[in-house]
Amino acid sequence: MDSEAITVGLLHPGSMGAAFGAQLRRHNVQVLWCTDGRSSRSRARAENAGLEGVHRLPQLVARADVLLSLCPPAAAVDVAQQVAACGFDGRLYVEANAITPRRVRDVAELILGAVVIDGAVVGSPPVGGKQPTLYLSGAPDGCSQVASLFAASDVKPHVLGAEVGTASALKLSYSSFQKVSRILAALAYGVADTNGVADELVKIAGKRGGSYLAETGYIPKTASRAWRWGPELDDAAALLREAGLPDDLMRAASGVLHQWAGARDRELTVAEALALLHVDHGREGHDEP
Repeated sequence: MDSEAITVGLLHPGSMGAAFGAQLRRHNVQVLWCTDGRSSRSRARAENAGLEGVHRLPQLVARADVLLSLCPPAAAVDVAQQVAACGFDGRLYVEANAITPRRVRDVAELILGAVVIDGAVVGSPPVGGKQPTLYLSGAPDGCSQVASLFAASDVKPHVLGAEVGTASALKLSYSSFQKVSRILAALAYGVADTNGVADELVKIAGKRGGSYLAETGYIPKTASRAWRWGPELDDAAALLREAGLPDDLMRAASGVLHQWAGARDRELTVAEALALLHVDHGREGHDEP
């Protein structure tokens, strides 16, 4: 497949999606995005990435050879339904959101005429030399075509197999560890800080290479991304239930993320991020005397 002759429709240019679009543009792939109902922040990201805006989704769907869905996980099926209503037969739809394998298969059933490829991104957006892996599973020819689009980019494609759902299962398995570890690190630091031993905790953690506990600067980043991580961990909990494993920790971690609902995309200090987690248990359910 000649990537320069391919038109990719991006749904939608968030921080990850815009970075993926920019990688494609670096290799002269035409990348479209839909401006209808999008924020000024999305518009700025798209313009900085060199993406071409179209006003309505049907226009984008009609022109695209490949649709790449990189949106908040909770919106993934809704986005697929909108695409299905436009008609997308005979082309490639890459479902690259952090959702359960079952939900990926739901997407495939919605867009029956398309070749739906299960995609999963592990790593940070491909900016500043970062090189995330795009895991792919599904129809071999479709996976090969998607992989060829990113072959010369900082996005590293890796095909796992022919079964739709495999890539998403891997992503949520990793998220179950990586994101909950970040949350536990924030809680551990918060309780140590409350008790005046935060510095000592960091010293202990620093003796072990790569400990999240030593990366206190990541706490505000965790807070600002909680709006995206929460739905992802909800799906991770669902996957654990399907596997017959306890989902309590995952659901509890999602609940902590909801405490950070107001921190979306905000620039916070560590103290400000921790303040959003504090609950006055002593006052809950009690009136002042």
